[in-house]
Amino acid sequence: MKTEIIVISDNISGNGLAGEWGLCLLIKYNDKKILVDAGASDLFLENLKKSGERVEEIDYAVLSHAHYDHANGFPSFLKNNSTAGLYVRDSVGPDCYFKKLVFRKYIGIPRKMLDDNSDRIVRVSGNYELTKGVYLIPHKENDLSKIGKREMMYRRTPEGWCPDDFSHEQSVVVETKKGLLIINSCSHGGAANILTDIKSVFPDKRIYGYIGGLHLFNKSKKVIQDAANEFQKADLEYICTGHCTKNRAYNILKEKLGDKLTQFHVGLHIRIE
Repeated sequence: MKTEIIVISDNISGNGLAGEWGLCLLIKYNDKKILVDAGASDLFLENLKKSGERVEEIDYAVLSHAHYDHANGFPSFLKNNSTAGLYVRDSVGPDCYFKKLVFRKYIGIPRKMLDDNSDRIVRVSGNYELTKGVYLIPHKENDLSKIGKREMMYRRTPEGWCPDDFSHEQSVVVETKKGLLIINSCSHGGAANILTDIKSVFPDKRIYGYIGGLHLFNKSKKVIQDAANEFQKADLEYICTGHCTKNRAYNILKEKLGDKLTQFHVGLHIRIE
């Protein structure tokens, strides 16, 4: 049960690899390779190659949520990999916006991506086993739209504008020898809620670690400290964050979480034996 995660794209460059505002992770789990997100551009292809990885050898691709900085690279992925399915929540569509008063900015997936690649898209619902020991888990909260409203994130529906409830967001959960590892690229639904979700699905398993952005870049010091307290209560051994956490929030978290917390950078290798 060997697990390795390589940061392919992130805001912070490193190891001679360029960065961007986006996220792409490669999970190497036993004999399987799983791409989680594909960043905001084709940069992930270059970084994969420089990391010694071949895009053609990836077995599965997963979209964590329906935002451009995680999805824009997928059309190129699907052109360069002819076999892997792209696993998305069944509610995913080209309908995500940032909306403030009359200002509307599209922040969703490439608009034609789903239709142009319909034979490669796998829509999943509920708890889904991607491959043995790797699961895709949705939010379990009934109403996360209050978070969407607070973040000014909306979805455009036939009935009009609705605050985003992040039903298009999913966690990748990996079984390791040390316990469960949660991977959620932006944690829009809240890290505390996600921890509760995973505990409810796997009540008899210990959660070892949490990897992902925490969307704390625009939050107050108190909110960031509250997030750190939730991680402490969950008694996690390992937390690695980046992307939408950004440096200010990371440093506040670090004050409370100490050596348990590390930061993403492109080219980072996370190994769990």
